[in-house]
Amino acid sequence: MVYSFVGFLLLFTFIGLSSAWSSRGTKEDYYLASGSVRPWLVGLSAVATNNSGYMFIGVIGYTYATGLASIWLMVGWITGDFLASLYVHKRLRRATGESGEVSYAGVLSNWYGQNHSSLQRLIGIISLLFLLTYASAQLVAGGKALHVLLAWPLWSGAVAGAVLVSLYCFAGGIRASIWTDAAQSIVMIFAMGVLLFVALMNLGGLSSAVEQMQSVEGFMDWLPKDLVFPGWIGGALFIVSWLFAGLSVIGQPHIMVRFMTLNNLASMRLAKVWYYLSFTLFYCMATGVGLLARIYLPDAGSFDAELALPLMAQQLLPSVLVGLMLAGIFAATMSTADSLVLSCSAAITHDILPHKIEKTWLLKLATVMITGIALLLALMNNQSVFSMVIMAWSGLASAFAPLLIFLCFGKQPSQFFSIAAMLAGFTVALVWRLFGLHGMVYEGLPGILTGIIILYTGCFFSGRRST
Repeated sequence: MVYSFVGFLLLFTFIGLSSAWSSRGTKEDYYLASGSVRPWLVGLSAVATNNSGYMFIGVIGYTYATGLASIWLMVGWITGDFLASLYVHKRLRRATGESGEVSYAGVLSNWYGQNHSSLQRLIGIISLLFLLTYASAQLVAGGKALHVLLAWPLWSGAVAGAVLVSLYCFAGGIRASIWTDAAQSIVMIFAMGVLLFVALMNLGGLSSAVEQMQSVEGFMDWLPKDLVFPGWIGGALFIVSWLFAGLSVIGQPHIMVRFMTLNNLASMRLAKVWYYLSFTLFYCMATGVGLLARIYLPDAGSFDAELALPLMAQQLLPSVLVGLMLAGIFAATMSTADSLVLSCSAAITHDILPHKIEKTWLLKLATVMITGIALLLALMNNQSVFSMVIMAWSGLASAFAPLLIFLCFGKQPSQFFSIAAMLAGFTVALVWRLFGLHGMVYEGLPGILTGIIILYTGCFFSGRRST
């Protein structure tokens, strides 16, 4: 198993490092691959970046603990993501080309050529804070996987991941991340499909598996037991919350930058086809594996639920496939961490500092420094991967999604109201989680709605003054 893991991981690393041959040595190439990435690469890369350790470790752990009710995460997430994409992705790619910016913050701040420098700096600061948390969660996820399957200390996996991230960054920036993402998406779908098939066959097929899952009290209920509001009201809030979690994708710089690298605006529909088909297939299989894990690992209180996938793979698969699964998990979490670190680097070198850095070696140095900080946060972590990702996810979405939605609908909110909406949005989301209200409603919902209300108010009064 160890040899197959090392072999597959070296293959992924080689794919990433080989991107150096296509590097043009410019800032635009380092952060946006010079806008030259093909649709299938964009789609598969976005899937891997969206899923990564969150799907392998967090979602499967949540499904193991919650049961069938976790299916609403998938339905809500993919639906919200798709609805947002109808209005955002193509317009964001067009604005990227017209503005000449290389960062998510730069495009949002210069959408109409208005050069809102204070807004760009604030977006950069918020991105840096939340994406660092997100990156550390990816390192934690990789460390957990190696701890279970190879008995490595938790810290060693995080350190190995940080080294891998640094190699990707020196090789080719965002292009190295995208190339490895695409390879990992293929491996993730294959490995998850094999594990799901083997697990079902060992249980005697689908009907037998369902019968055994029904024997676990409450496991096959359609709604979670711990809803604050019982009945259909609580269920509706739960589903709508996860729909907003899916819509929150447009507020994630490390994912949206994938669509900003697309080689041709006319290819956006094809990129989205690759993205949503792969995403839906993988999410369905991951949910199935999470449900079946409860049968194979029945003692739910004796271990960390986020270790369900690697433990189940170890029970059912031959060592070569376990190595493949582990390499896929580890490499996926690391390439996502790489994407997050690159976005943090762009925030510092292009958005926050008063004088934008253009030299590639300085960009790479900043990226390595950010990787070191993310590693320190990972080593000090005492939260689950799921909770860390959701906290960062909701904070970014509450800050950025409302503004991006307004820009895509042709609105031009002032810098003052854009900043106010951003600060209020992520503050509401953080306070909501701080007081434990996220058990009732996903914190991104009130955060995003707060930002939308403020921007609508600003545009309304601006329109009144202009008339």
